[in-house]
Amino acid sequence: MRWGRSQCDKDGVGVCHPLFYRPSAVGREQRRWNLGGRRDFQLLPSRHPISCSSSAEIMSVLFFYIMRYKQSDPGNPDNDRFVLAKRLSFVDVATGWLGQGLGVACGMAYTGKYFDRASYRVFCLMSDGESSEGSVWEAMAFASYYSLDNLVAIFDVNRLGHSGALHAEHCIDIYQRRCEAFGWNTYVVDGRDVEALCQVFWQASQVKHKPTAVVAKTFKGRGTPSIEDAESWHGKPMPRERADAIIKLIESQIETSRNLDPQLPIEDSPEVNITDVRMTSPPDYRVGDKIATRKACGLALAKLGYANNRVVVLDGDTKYSTFSEIFNKKYPERFIECFMAEQNMVSVALGCASRGRTIAFASTFAAFLTRAFDHIRIGGLSESNINIIGSHCGVSVGDNGASQMALEDIAMFRTIPKCTIFYPTDAVSTEHAVALAANAKGMCFIRTTRPETMVIYTPQERFEIGQAKVLRHCVSDKVTVIGAGITVYEALAAADELSKQDIFIRVIDLFTIKPLDVATIISSAKATEGRIITVEDHYPQGGIGEAVRAAVSMDPDIQVHSLAVSVVPQSGKSEELLDMYRISARHIIVAVKCMLLN
Repeated sequence: MRWGRSQCDKDGVGVCHPLFYRPSAVGREQRRWNLGGRRDFQLLPSRHPISCSSSAEIMSVLFFYIMRYKQSDPGNPDNDRFVLAKRLSFVDVATGWLGQGLGVACGMAYTGKYFDRASYRVFCLMSDGESSEGSVWEAMAFASYYSLDNLVAIFDVNRLGHSGALHAEHCIDIYQRRCEAFGWNTYVVDGRDVEALCQVFWQASQVKHKPTAVVAKTFKGRGTPSIEDAESWHGKPMPRERADAIIKLIESQIETSRNLDPQLPIEDSPEVNITDVRMTSPPDYRVGDKIATRKACGLALAKLGYANNRVVVLDGDTKYSTFSEIFNKKYPERFIECFMAEQNMVSVALGCASRGRTIAFASTFAAFLTRAFDHIRIGGLSESNINIIGSHCGVSVGDNGASQMALEDIAMFRTIPKCTIFYPTDAVSTEHAVALAANAKGMCFIRTTRPETMVIYTPQERFEIGQAKVLRHCVSDKVTVIGAGITVYEALAAADELSKQDIFIRVIDLFTIKPLDVATIISSAKATEGRIITVEDHYPQGGIGEAVRAAVSMDPDIQVHSLAVSVVPQSGKSEELLDMYRISARHIIVAVKCMLLN
């Protein structure tokens, strides 16, 4: 490693700095360099010394010559953005292991260019191994289509993956041709050459109407004798006996002790207020109206868009089915078509929502979100405030078939930390779910259904996160039946039929599956002699039944019987499928009578 002087350095001081080379990573006794140059000593385990060294010059040039930002304010809205697969103070989204970062960067760049119309730029560093991920190329296509000329993707082509050499190794022209084929302005550079890096990053800033890819040839273990470009070192800590010598070697190549200060940002981002967003009027529905919750969700998004001009909607080529088209017609400048690329859609939404710049809603069929789960999980780890809408849930989808029936989505989102899961039953509760999600902290998932359903709540009804609705109750109730969405109607129909036989049941509409209204569930169970039946248009694994059982598990006097879709379903009419898979009113009646006999 040579920390030489550079013509790029206006003050005659070499722009390279060991902060991002992280020689601290070569042993347990780590020396961590801060932006100001102060050295802090602390004991931390280290396992990636060779990976970070390959991008040392790239990071140094970016952070001390190219990027504009305030060191003391990493979250400043005017700062240039940097995306890396690490959780650091200046990295807005922890992009996990591989493949998520460029999509997040696309969301940041899209926001900067089209919503903020500001000067800040976005830089994303990726490894050559990461470029094998399909989501990277979804993002490449997105950035090219939307002409994100404020975005620079850097490919750290160091030849080696986790297990050995990659298929392309150091064939830089392969990466170049791929980037150019996706419509990117592309530069090839020696990733060890500071002056060349300065030059290509400056050239990138002059390019209009195209994103820029910088393909940099680098070496893992750069500057470390007998380890540079050697296999079998990925993820291994440096032996203690070698650490001090390597640190001294690196320190000997530093030619300045001066603090290196980055350029300050251009302060032209607009002020944004996305707090306390309220609908301008109550829901415009009457009890007895029939409307699908997926359509009510589309109408609610448009209404929310009127209430706040930072509401943005993304969709994956399903807008006519999810009814996000309603928002698109009213606010086309705030609608992002992501096409059939659900992984990238979620990551773009994460980028749009970073630093509190937008209230982002991403919508598609809930079944298609399974392929984006890794990106959803990353959003949860970053505690991102994005909202995801999944339509066409359960067998109630009907003729569309099993491939489009989401029956595992509740389980998926229940695993996300601090994720709120809304499952509205009618149009009124759907509009409230959208408004509550806009103001909630953390990720939100709104589950909507395809068939038209009757409005059962008045416009004046109030809804809160974690607060269920008890729709039927009396002192003679014998069983508590808990549903959400489409199954609430089946529970109500069962209650009507059973009442004719002098059998009374308590019916609960959960509204939010996470968090559960545990107090209402337990008090209702106590009032019905500990008997609960859950009914859901979802597989039993990870669904409502398991959530309720977990909530009451400490009370031995409460028993829970669950009705759920237990096999892979087939196509058919919605009402026929509800009955075929034993979640209809008829099967609730049978379950109630069996529970009373026991």
